[in-house]
Amino acid sequence: MKKVAEKIRKFLLEKYFLLVVLGCLAFVGLVSIYQIFFSKPEYIYVKVKVGQGLWWATTQRPSIWFVEAFKRVMKEEEKEITGKPMAKILSIRYYPFWDSNQYDVYLIMKLRVSKLRNSGKYNFRRSVIGVGSPIEFEFPSLKFSGTIIEISEKPINDKLIEKEIILTKKNAGPFEYDSITVGDFYHDGKEKVFEVIGKSNQETQTLTEDIFGNYPVPDKRVYIFIKAKIKVKPLKNDFIFGEEQIIKEGKFINLITEKFNFRDFQIAKVI
Repeated sequence: MKKVAEKIRKFLLEKYFLLVVLGCLAFVGLVSIYQIFFSKPEYIYVKVKVGQGLWWATTQRPSIWFVEAFKRVMKEEEKEITGKPMAKILSIRYYPFWDSNQYDVYLIMKLRVSKLRNSGKYNFRRSVIGVGSPIEFEFPSLKFSGTIIEISEKPINDKLIEKEIILTKKNAGPFEYDSITVGDFYHDGKEKVFEVIGKSNQETQTLTEDIFGNYPVPDKRVYIFIKAKIKVKPLKNDFIFGEEQIIKEGKFINLITEKFNFRDFQIAKVI
C-alpha cells in the first residue's frame, strides 16, 4: 500500500505542470459550457453604420446591390453553434452619399451578449463592444462589418419628427427647375423622409464666355426655391437628417429623390 502511495506521489510531482495545464483547460471548458448552455442570455440594442468597421478610415461605402441584400436578410438571424440567436436586424435605413452610387447604411440590431461584471461593458463574439467599436456579423446569406454608433439596454427610439425647409439654388439652369416635380420624394427603406411640396423660381442671368472665348455673353439662369417636408432626428439644438447631416440654415444638403439629384442646394430656412 505504501509503495502504491509513493508511486502516486512521484507521478504527481513529475507531472505537476501537465496536471496544472489540464486543470486550467478543464476549468475553462466548464465555464464555456456553462455560458453556452446554462447562463441566462442578455440582450442589448445597437445602431450600426455598415462599413469596414473603423469609423476614422475612409473606405468605399456599400453599393445598391449590397443595400438590396440587406432587405432580403431582414428575416434571418445569426446563430451560435447551439442554435441560439446571436444577432437580428430590426430595421434598416439608407441614404445616398454625395452624388455617388454608394450609400450610408444604418441598422438597428438586437444582440445576444454577456455583460462584464462591475465594468458596464458588453462582450459579443469574444470581443468587448461599445460606441465606436468595429463589429462583424455572419448571417446565413450575408456577411458584413460595421461600426457601432449607439448602444442601449432598451429598444432604440428611431422615431423621426417632420419639419419643413426651404431650399434654394442660385444660377441654376432652366432645365433643372423643369426637372423638379412636386410630390417627388425619397424613401430611406423604412419611411418617406423627404418630399417636395412646392416650387417657384425667379429668372436671372449670368455672364459667361461663348465657344470662341468672347466675354461677356448673357446666359439665362433661374433662382430656384423649393419647399419640402423632411423627417429629422432632434439632437439638443440641432436636427439631424440621415444620421449625420445637420439641417441648419446656410448649410448645403446631400439629397437624391426618385427623380432628381438636389446637388448644390442650400438650406434657406427651417420651419
